[in-house]
Amino acid sequence: MVNINEGIYDLLSPENSAVIFIDHEPQMIFGVGSIDRQLLLNNIEALAKSAKMFNVPTVLTTVAAKTFSGEILDEIKNVFPDITPIDRTTMNSWEDENFVRAVKTTGRKKLIIAALWTEVCLAFPVLYALKEGYEVYIVVDASAGVSKQVHKTAIKRMIQAGARPVTWMQVLLEFQRDWSRKETYNQTLEILEAHGGAYGTGIRYVKEFYKNK
Repeated sequence: MVNINEGIYDLLSPENSAVIFIDHEPQMIFGVGSIDRQLLLNNIEALAKSAKMFNVPTVLTTVAAKTFSGEILDEIKNVFPDITPIDRTTMNSWEDENFVRAVKTTGRKKLIIAALWTEVCLAFPVLYALKEGYEVYIVVDASAGVSKQVHKTAIKRMIQAGARPVTWMQVLLEFQRDWSRKETYNQTLEILEAHGGAYGTGIRYVKEFYKNK
C-alpha cells in the first residue's frame, strides 16, 4: 500500500524546500505576547541566514506595509536585500495571486513557513497550502501570537490539519546534516554562534580554547 504521507519521512534539505516569511513587520511585533520579542528577532534573523546560506528559494511578504504595518524587519531585509517583499491587503496570504504565484515558482513541495501572527497570518495560509497538497513545516520559534495561549492553540490547529512543527535551529541543522560538508560547515557554526544562545557560547569557548593551545 502506498503511503500518501510518505514525504513526511524525508528530512528537509536545501534541494527540496522553500522558506517563506510572512508579515514580519514592526506593527506585528508590537502585538506579540507569546515570546520575548528580542528572542523572536534573534530567531527570525537566524532562520533568514540559514535560508540564505544554503541558497534555499525564499519568499517574503508583507501586509499593508506603507499604510499600517511598516516595512519588513531589518533582520530579514539585511539578509535578503535583493528580494522585494510581496505586499498584500489580504490577511490570508494564500488569497493573494502574486504570493501564490511566487510560492509555485519555487517548484518546491516542502514549505517552511514563519509568520506574525501565528493565529492569523501563519494559520490561514498554512491551512490553504495543506489543502492544496503541500507539505508544510511551521517554524514555531520564528512565529508568534498575541499571547501564549493563542499561539499554542493555533499551532495545535495546524498540526491537527497536517502541519509539522520545527524550530529555526532544527531547520539549519537539517540542512547541514553532516559536519563533513565543509562548504557550509563554517557558516553553520557562525549562525549557531551568533544566534544559538548557550550553545553558541559553547562554540565560542571551544574556538578560543583551541586557538590558544
